[in-house]
Amino acid sequence: MTWVTSLARPEIVALEPYEFAAREPGFARLNANELPWRLSGDESDGGLNRYPEPQARELLERLARLYEVAPESLLISRGSDEAIDLLVRTFCRAGQDAVLVTPPTFGMYAMAARIQGAKVLSVPLCIHEGFSLDPQALLRGCTRDVKLVFLCSPNNPTGNLLGEAAILEVADALAGRALIVVDEAYIEFSHRESLAAQVARRPQLAVLRTLSKAHGLAGSRLGTLIADPRVIALLGKVIAPYAIPQLVLEAVMALLSPAHLHTLPRRIAVLRSERIRMHQALSQLPSVIAVLPSSANFLLARFRDPGAALERACAARILVRDARGYLGLKDGLRISIGTAEQNDQLLRCWA
Repeated sequence: MTWVTSLARPEIVALEPYEFAAREPGFARLNANELPWRLSGDESDGGLNRYPEPQARELLERLARLYEVAPESLLISRGSDEAIDLLVRTFCRAGQDAVLVTPPTFGMYAMAARIQGAKVLSVPLCIHEGFSLDPQALLRGCTRDVKLVFLCSPNNPTGNLLGEAAILEVADALAGRALIVVDEAYIEFSHRESLAAQVARRPQLAVLRTLSKAHGLAGSRLGTLIADPRVIALLGKVIAPYAIPQLVLEAVMALLSPAHLHTLPRRIAVLRSERIRMHQALSQLPSVIAVLPSSANFLLARFRDPGAALERACAARILVRDARGYLGLKDGLRISIGTAEQNDQLLRCWA
């Protein structure tokens, strides 16, 4: 028994993987109960009458090059949300196991755990120290029931990076006891390298990446889990068959082109510049108490009267995120960085 199989649910370890219909180029497909004809107007490359390739090899290899990891360390999922759900379903037994979260943070970690019937333990970030991670406090709060520790860096909704040394300290201390999952949905907007390179050296570490944010492909719902191949193999038993639709596969392959990757740094630079401008402008507003430093594509601002600020934004036909329900953020609103024109419109309504 390996450390992975000792952590995972025994029934998942014992589960036989679903047997997909074989695919052979040039062979007539009479093995998958598909309709043999395309519908009129179907201009897809693969044909929508056919099931898509599970974990499409070409896309897997392209994402592996993008994230600079081995293809066998990747699982393609329907956004990071599905990968979070798969991790909880694979490692947590209802009523017995637990996940650990560090509020204020992304709500899907706790949501997925509660849907599974797993316990949720919380070790808050250090609110008065810039929402930093205290590794010793986390380790003290990590009981033997904890199978997954979710860390979001840059953190949502606060926007700050968690200390890399603190994350690795936690990972090293919990080796063999729990899987440390670092959600890097916003890492491209920061000036830090991904922790994905650490996975090969620290198999107890897993990293979530997504095309939704910096790559502008939120509508494709395509995310990636980077983890030890043994973890990937277990999750491969749990993920739905043919999870990624054919049109999504083809669109993402076309859009993740060399031209897109060439322009990506310039677009990120523009957004970072707007983030700096918005941080300065919001900080000068009389209605704003403070604006948190951010390494993401949003800012968290604390308002004297956040309810009134929400109403004024709505009157200007602008939506911002109410963050008052998060721990330590009873006066907070989260503001995505928009175009310069959208940002100016928001500033005018709050002036």
